[in-house]
This record gives sequence, C-alpha cells and structure tokens, in this order.
Amino acid sequence: MVAGARGGCAQAGAGRRGLLALLLAVSAPLWLQAEELGDGCGHIVTYKDSGTMTSKNYPGTYPNHTVCEKTITVPKGKSLILRLGDLDIESQTCASGYLLFTSSSDQYGPYCGSMTMPRELLLNTNEVTVRFESGSHISGRGFLLTYASSDHPDLITCLERANHYLKTEYSKFCPAGCRDIPGDISGNVVDGYRDTSLLCKAAIHAGVIADEVGGQISVFLRKGISRYEGILANGVLSRDGSLSDKRFLFTSNGCSGSLSLEPDRQIRASSSWEWINETGDQVRWSPGQARLQDQGPSWASGDRSKNHKQREWLRIDLGEKKKITGIRTTGSTQSNFNFYVKSFVMNFRDNNSKWKTYKGIVNDEEKVFQGNSNFRDPVRNNFIPPIVARYVRVIPQTWHQRIALKVELLGCQIAPSRTQGLNITTIVIPLVLFFVLAAGVGIVAVLRKKKKKGNPYGSSKTQKTDCWKQIKYPFARHQSAEFTISYDNEKEMTQKLDLITSDIADYQQPLMIGTGTVTRKGSTFRPMDTEADAAGPGTEAGGHYDCPLPAGRHEYALPLTNPEPEYATPIVERHLARAHTFSARSGCRVPGPRPAHKHSLSSGAFSPAAGCQRPPSPAPAEPGYDLPKGGGLAEGRAPPDYQKPQVIPASSAAYLAPRDCLRPLNPTAVTALL
Repeated sequence: MVAGARGGCAQAGAGRRGLLALLLAVSAPLWLQAEELGDGCGHIVTYKDSGTMTSKNYPGTYPNHTVCEKTITVPKGKSLILRLGDLDIESQTCASGYLLFTSSSDQYGPYCGSMTMPRELLLNTNEVTVRFESGSHISGRGFLLTYASSDHPDLITCLERANHYLKTEYSKFCPAGCRDIPGDISGNVVDGYRDTSLLCKAAIHAGVIADEVGGQISVFLRKGISRYEGILANGVLSRDGSLSDKRFLFTSNGCSGSLSLEPDRQIRASSSWEWINETGDQVRWSPGQARLQDQGPSWASGDRSKNHKQREWLRIDLGEKKKITGIRTTGSTQSNFNFYVKSFVMNFRDNNSKWKTYKGIVNDEEKVFQGNSNFRDPVRNNFIPPIVARYVRVIPQTWHQRIALKVELLGCQIAPSRTQGLNITTIVIPLVLFFVLAAGVGIVAVLRKKKKKGNPYGSSKTQKTDCWKQIKYPFARHQSAEFTISYDNEKEMTQKLDLITSDIADYQQPLMIGTGTVTRKGSTFRPMDTEADAAGPGTEAGGHYDCPLPAGRHEYALPLTNPEPEYATPIVERHLARAHTFSARSGCRVPGPRPAHKHSLSSGAFSPAAGCQRPPSPAPAEPGYDLPKGGGLAEGRAPPDYQKPQVIPASSAAYLAPRDCLRPLNPTAVTALL
C-alpha cells in the first residue's frame, strides 16, 4: 500500500508538473503577443513638419521581443527627409531585429547589425511608416530618428554638437522634440556654450526655439572661455563647464533686454506676508520687493497652506503695451527662508480687456512653466510666441513651504506698426524732401532766368541804355562766339579765333587794320554798307566817332536787313579816293585822356573843328609793315595786295570810343574791335 501510495503521489506530481508545463506553453504565446502588441517606441515628439522618434529606453538597451510602429507625415505637397542619428541593433541578419521604412510605393531597409546604411533618406512621398522589431538579444541601443519636410534641407539630428562643424558661422534646422534627448550642455545664453554641447538642446535652453516645434538656428563660433556657468532655463539644465578651445553663441533677435519696473506703482499682489521678528519689529514681504535686481527678501504670500481658497498672484503693470519674450524668477534669496515657487502659469491682458491664459503652441491647454528648485538660483523661461500686453500676472501652481518670488521680465518696446511707419517714414519725410527739392529747382530756374535777362549783351533793357553808361557787370568776362576771318588772297588763309571780350569799358577802338573781303559772325558792330557810295560824293559822310544815336537806337549797331555780311573784320582797305574818311560833328568826345597832339589815320581823317578827340596812333610793332601815315595814300602810292593787321597793345585800352559813333563809309573800308 505504501508502494501504491507512493506511486499515486508520483503520478499526481507528474500530473501537476504537466499542468504547469501546459500552462506555461499556453501563456508563453500570450506573453509574446503582449510584447508584440505593446508599444516598443520610446521618445516621440511630432509637429506639423518635423519630429523626433527613438526606440524604448534609448540610449539604454531596447527590450526583447518588442515592436514599435509609427506613421509620420508632413504637409501634402512636401516630401520627407529622414535622418538617422543613431542605429544599434544586435541582430546581424535582421532575423530577430531590424528597422524598416515603408511608403505607399517604396520600401527602405530592413537595416540592422553592422550593415551600412545611409544617414539621410530623401523620400518622394509625404508619408512613411516606421517599424522597429526586436527579438532576443543581449545589448543594443536601438535607434534615434529625426525627420522634417523638404522645406528644411539643412535638417540635423538632436545628437549633433558644435564641434562637428568647422565653419565659424552656419545655420541649421532643429526638429521638434530634442529637449529630453540625453546629452549634456555647458554654458548659458549670455556667455555662450561649450563647443561640446548639443546644438539643438542648447538652442532650447537659450530660448531660440521651442521644443514643441523646433526651428531654424544661426550659430557663430568664438574663442572659448575658462569656465562656463550652468543654469536652469526652459526646462533644460546646463552644467558648469571647464576651459575649451571654442564656444558658440546664437544670433539674437535683439528683444531680450530687461524691462524696467517701478515697484511702488507697477507691482501688486493678492496678499503679503507679515511677521514679528525676535526684536519685536514687524517684517513685511511686500510686492514692492519682488524685483529680481533688488537686494533683500522677496515678495511672499500671506497664506502658506497648499490648499489656497483662492489663487495667489503677482501682477505687473508695464505702463504700456510691450513685447514680453521671457521671465526670470527666483525664490526668497534668504538662506533661513527656504521659500520658492516650483511651477507657475501666466495670465496677461490689455487695457479694459479680460485676463487671458498663456497656452502652449501644440495644444490649447494652459502652459505650466518650470520654476525654481531652490531659494537662490534664478531660472529663465522664454515665451514662444512672445506675450504682447500691458499687464501680466504670475500665478504659482506649486511651491516649497511658502510662495516667495522675485521676477524680471525680458522683452522690448513694440516696433511701430506698418501703418504708423507708412505715415511717418513713407509719407511725411518723402513729401518734405519733395517740396524742398521742388523749391530748390524753382530757385535755380529763377536765378538762371535772371542771369540770362541780366546779360548786357542780350537784354532788351540794356540795349536801350545811353552809350555813356557803364555796363552792369564791369568786371565780368564772357566767352565770345567763335568767328572766322577770311583773307581774299592767293592762299585763302583762314583763321579761327576764340576771343575773350572784356566788359570793363563800354567802348573800344579797333584793334586791327588791314585789307580784304570779310566774312564773320558774332559781332555787335554795324557792318560796312553801301549807303555812302549810293549817296554820291556830294553827300556828307558820317563820322566814325559820331554822337550817340537818337532814342530808340541801341548803343551798338543792329544787324542790317540787307543780304550783306552782318559783321566787319579788323581789316581796312585804303584808297586814294577816301581822302576824307571821317567828318567832324560837334558835341562828340572820345573817352579816355586827351592827347597832346592829333594824328590822322589818313589825309584829313579828323577835322580840327570837329570837336572830337581821338587817341594817338601807337607806333607799329614791326617796321616791315605799312603804317597808316597821314599822306601815304594821298601821294599816289599803290596799296599792296594785303597788309598785316596791326594789333593795338593792351595798354591802349584806355583810349576808348563809343562804338555807336562808328559809321563805315564803304563796304571795303572796315573797322572792327576785338
């Protein structure tokens, strides 16, 4: 019986072991199925056109027998860019673990083990399914993947550091979701970051981009410093760093300065804490002490319980609407009062409007900002997008022992709107410049017109003045018109003279005497005409230095209407028949000093009874040319073919005669002034 009992017990034990084995055999597939159906994905942050995705426990070892499957998309019309920051799968044949990308038309992978794979995949679609599967393994970090749309070809992963790039300045696109990726950063936004820091994580710490959306960053390298100070900012804790060869900073938008506050008028609070110290003095932690730059204790609320009947708040009035890009907070700053706020939310409003809650970018929920972790060290949080308001309220959510807070708002003045800028810059200033320019052009035109009218040789008013009046501009010099003197001889000599006429005196006597046919233009003297010959020998010839012409006649001769040449040339052809060249008329004087004796250009040139005086004839410069002697032609000598003009020296300019008193007697006998 004992043996039978033992046999029965053995059978019963064997039955229990079989049942256990059966249960294990049944439950094993269920466990494996649970692992397969479970989420094997790790950190995932996705936004409209970028995101980050990792395997579970990354960068630790991914679990056995797990699957991670996720479909990622970018806006329609765009294509996907995938960048693998890290891939470490133990399986060498992809049988027990792999990473696969599948789209509607293509498949990329599977990738595993030491297989060579591209760091970047450019897909021709806006949607792809990522599948990561693991079997039994001992080690392996899994994968880290970032993606973005084709609008951001300069996409980088969350693992790239500043010392990976050699350029001193560059711009890159950081995807959404890099804040919680393991990796250290050292430094701060003011002093810069050590070049071994993660780029995208440092950009979030500096407030350049928001972790929820990512964004473009602009980086420039500078020489390193001996020590980097770490602080908590935007949910990222940077560490203190040691000396490095290089450091990097981010290009700022210039709107991160401290906004000034007046504590007595601009800061209010829901309540204040008051207490009696050991000496019996009353100590009040008022809202006027809430400025971060002030020394001493901070503002503290009157209720220290964690179950407030109403929310405590600290309100700041900026005086006008401003752009607020961030806030810095600290605790009590007193070592014997370990008070600080752990988290808070922000409200804001404008004049005569209701309070609004600052919300996150991705969802429409109240955004909770990470506060201080001790009573001493300041913490910075940036507002992306910025707050534009006059009033803001800090509402603590969690705190240590008692609500105690010091604050500093960061931001800048609001830039003028497009309409205001258009009114001031685009309308007013151009109009003023236009009117100034128009006035200047008008003044120049008037001055030109007056100058033109004031020309004594072109003004009708000047043409009617008396011949003895001085010219309006006695010392002005004008460029005369160019004219041509032609000598009617065998060689046809032609000479162009560009003369400078002087207005120092009203009149000037002829400077050249010669013979020949004249063709010229631009003179103001009456040309020789044929009136003397037509009148006959009995007619009395007008003297060369006659009296001023009657009223209405210009002091200079006017052009003739006959087809004869208008001007005279400085050449005189002398004939015996012209014995009496000038006749005398009373009442006419020659300007200049009175000569001691009289000379005659030809025989009987001037009559003593004429009452007119003339300048003495200068001695010829060269003896080889004929001179206008008194009886030379009267003695019957024949004139040569041509004679060289005799130039009166400049010293004879004092012997001046009225030009209007000259009247030529013969078209061939010509006098001219140069």
